[in-house]
Amino acid sequence: MVSEYINFIVQRMDDILLFSGQHLQLSFMAILIAISIGVPMGIIMTMIPGMSPFILGVANAVQAMPSLALMGFMVPLLGIGSTPSIVMVIVYALLPIIKNTYTGLTSIDRAIIEAGIGMGMTEFQLMTMVRIPLALPVIMAGIRIAAVMAVGYTTLAALIGAGGLGQLIYRGISMVNTKLILAGAVPAMILALLIDRVFFFLERKVMPKGIKL
Repeated sequence: MVSEYINFIVQRMDDILLFSGQHLQLSFMAILIAISIGVPMGIIMTMIPGMSPFILGVANAVQAMPSLALMGFMVPLLGIGSTPSIVMVIVYALLPIIKNTYTGLTSIDRAIIEAGIGMGMTEFQLMTMVRIPLALPVIMAGIRIAAVMAVGYTTLAALIGAGGLGQLIYRGISMVNTKLILAGAVPAMILALLIDRVFFFLERKVMPKGIKL
């Protein structure tokens, strides 16, 4: 059984590499955009606390929406292809980034903030020189979670013609072909694990000295 699967993978290697590249590209684009939106939103919530219940409420509500239903709303607005797929992944990746950014920035010891104020720092200086550097490990943890989620949600891209490893999975489902399903699922799992390791490494790099994960 294992040898048959390996032979099947070797025969399909060109397709697997092609779809893996598409999958990684879609996931990478989505997570970059999600970071550029989610981190500033977390910062805004810290600076304007009254906005946090609304922003977190909306993010939680969207997160609870079934992915197929969300994609169904996207297609009439954005058509088919990579655009609606990327938007869908961005939407689902935002919650952990926003929440971890807000948590990291608001959980800093108040004594450290007061020391900065005592030194005459402005709010901008406190944010850029104190809050963000200290909160960076927590922010990176949220980005790490979002990146792994992005790889999983990107498999749905195949439903609307955006490519990715979901192509193999859905072909396998329609043909009732277990080997074809595994040919898409296993590389997607490996990609998720690799991305998790990359972001874990980055998380360790920004961790203050003396703290171990």
